[in-house]
Amino acid sequence: MFSNAIVRKPGKSIVEGLTTAKLGIPDYQKAIEQHDNYVRALKDCGLKVEELEADENFPDSTFVEDVALLTPHCAILTNPGAPSRRGEVDAIKQVIQKYYSAIEEISSPGTVEAGDIMMVGNHYYIGLSERTNRNGAKQLKRCLNKYGMTASVIDVERVLHLKTGVSYLEQNNLVVCGEFLSNPEFEAFDTIEIPENESYAANCVWINGRVLIPKGYPVTREKIKKAGYSTIEVDVSEFRKLDGGLSCLSLRF
Repeated sequence: MFSNAIVRKPGKSIVEGLTTAKLGIPDYQKAIEQHDNYVRALKDCGLKVEELEADENFPDSTFVEDVALLTPHCAILTNPGAPSRRGEVDAIKQVIQKYYSAIEEISSPGTVEAGDIMMVGNHYYIGLSERTNRNGAKQLKRCLNKYGMTASVIDVERVLHLKTGVSYLEQNNLVVCGEFLSNPEFEAFDTIEIPENESYAANCVWINGRVLIPKGYPVTREKIKKAGYSTIEVDVSEFRKLDGGLSCLSLRF
């Protein structure tokens, strides 16, 4: 169960954020409205939400998930694979120090973005992607082991982050799409297969028994509901334009 979340409001500089999506430039005002609705959904799930002000120096800083991993036992500050995002870490560190006394850090040449990290109980799957390298994964594993947690790595070949294509919904249920459908690492899970034309919805978020899903993906919504979950749809179309999804927009702990 989660009690808290940290989010950062999008800044006007969001229009300059990193993207491969080719879906156009985000509408700032619409992004603000969508972010407000996202925060409301987090609160509806019972979370106390700390809202950080926008940081115009970092266009992608609204995607707070990537710069830290918050576990039940420690916080781990990442070292983003995107050089333009590395300055975000110092700012989030000041916030996390209010909640954690045990804080670890990933250092160069290792890179990690927490969009590549999926928590399953006491075990963490680490995606090796363009943003998270093997050195960073090794450092992260050492940090987790130090506090009694375990980790393993998953190759990510066709999507930005591991959690772009796979999400854990607790109760052994895994939402899976694309390249991860046949991955032997996930054979023990009960899988909820997402069709390719709704692949964006594979990035969904379990929070205290409810599942946040992006608005506009009816097949995914029905499959998740059929698996026994109550769902909350949140429109995040403007963040999709920056390769961002639901999990990217908050740190939940």
